[in-house]
Amino acid sequence: MPNQQIVAGNSSPANVKMHMEAFVSYIVKLMKGENLYASQGGPIILSQIENEYQTYEQAFHEKGKSYVKWAANMAVGLQTGVPWMMCKQEDAPDPVINTCNGMNCGETFKGPNSPNKPSLWTENWTSFYHVYGDEPYIRSAEDIAFAVAMFIAKKSGSFVNYYMYHGGTNFGRTSSSYVITAYYDQAPLDEYGLIWQPKWAHLRELHAAVKVNSEALLMGSYSNFSVGRAQEVSSQAHVFLKDSGKCVAFLVNNDSANEATIQFWNATFELPRKSISILSECQNVVFNTAKVAAQYGTRSAEVVENFNQASRWKVTHEKIPSTTNSSAWVETKLLEQTGATKDSSDYLWYTTRYTKTQDEENIMLNVNSLAHVIHAFVNNEYVGTVHGSHGRRAASVLTRNISLNNGQNEISLLSVMVGLPDSGAHLERRVAGLRRVRILNSKSQFEDLGNNLWTYQQSQMLSSSRLQPAAMSEREREILLSVLAVSAPGRWPTTRMRGATLGSRGSQNINFDR
Repeated sequence: MPNQQIVAGNSSPANVKMHMEAFVSYIVKLMKGENLYASQGGPIILSQIENEYQTYEQAFHEKGKSYVKWAANMAVGLQTGVPWMMCKQEDAPDPVINTCNGMNCGETFKGPNSPNKPSLWTENWTSFYHVYGDEPYIRSAEDIAFAVAMFIAKKSGSFVNYYMYHGGTNFGRTSSSYVITAYYDQAPLDEYGLIWQPKWAHLRELHAAVKVNSEALLMGSYSNFSVGRAQEVSSQAHVFLKDSGKCVAFLVNNDSANEATIQFWNATFELPRKSISILSECQNVVFNTAKVAAQYGTRSAEVVENFNQASRWKVTHEKIPSTTNSSAWVETKLLEQTGATKDSSDYLWYTTRYTKTQDEENIMLNVNSLAHVIHAFVNNEYVGTVHGSHGRRAASVLTRNISLNNGQNEISLLSVMVGLPDSGAHLERRVAGLRRVRILNSKSQFEDLGNNLWTYQQSQMLSSSRLQPAAMSEREREILLSVLAVSAPGRWPTTRMRGATLGSRGSQNINFDR
């Protein structure tokens, strides 16, 4: 919302809370209408309000704290008949449950903030989202199983939710900053819904072992103590024992380098490095987190069609914009990109004129940008590209030596966004696009072009329906592959693959390799 500050707190504009309450109320009404809450006999056992708000609550000072109370009271007042929770919110007001998100909640979670609340792990990260330029994060089945067993044993955990259990795809422009289209492809069920082994089967066996011992876990008295030779600190036993004799034990070897020999209840147990054994009746090992019985799966692919024939490709040239373009709009300032495009495109051209009046050879173009990519052209000639990265909030800087004509010159800058930020405080203050453009000479003198007359237009080809997938029908499916040629910005190679070729493949997944 341009020129409007949104602050989460009692002093924030009334319509902000009004719209939030209206939205939450609408969702609850939909769920009630279909009898989906457990109180109605449905499958929903928990509801969530807010998400990891504590990570940026301090940015709003006292208003942040009051907002948490308001959100909790608003949610509880909707009377769903099931508990409400707040993820990673240590001060979640009663009766809202504070929960843990992360990879090692058995170690990091401080526990429920009231004895009347259960210990819940609402996001167990089975992998991590993959961003451009980074290698995928691979989390092993053994590591996930260890973390889950530790949470149940050490924190009396009664609920573990996997994030993600099923990967997915960010279609179109729905992914956040720098995040690739494949989302959590390393989840137990991958991006396509296919089983990743051994992660899927190993976790299935872990939960089967937990379920077999649920009576002792839910109703037994808890104790823990050091075990092993010389009572190693890294070796612990967590025991749940009922008066009836029902018992389950979690034997922990927290040493990543060495195996452990543990003496427990007059018996000896050998534990692999960094592992937990679950003992039914505190005697029989039914599961060890480091011992994977499932077969390791692989992902294979076969070539179904080649695109290496030159005749199958067409290169479309995008005309570099000019300041004389009558269809563009002009401003005497650098516009914020998301507002200028109304978030209808990731691409915006910034074009201006610069008059060279002195016989200077060593001239440099300097551009500071909060966009994700900049392609620079001077007098229709490509001069360079620079891009940012997911882990860097600072502006990207493009500095290039350029050749200018005496008199008028045109500078055209294609600013590109790769998704928008999805969380954080004061998102309404975040800006995108070019922030400063300067011309520098050999004497370190510069001319700031920020207040020049700038011409703006969205990329004609990259925003065009001609480079977007056409509506697909069952009878004639068509896949349009569009590739950005980094080596030659402004030239977009495309090809088409007809549905007739894919028809015999049915519902198999199609991947492109280039």
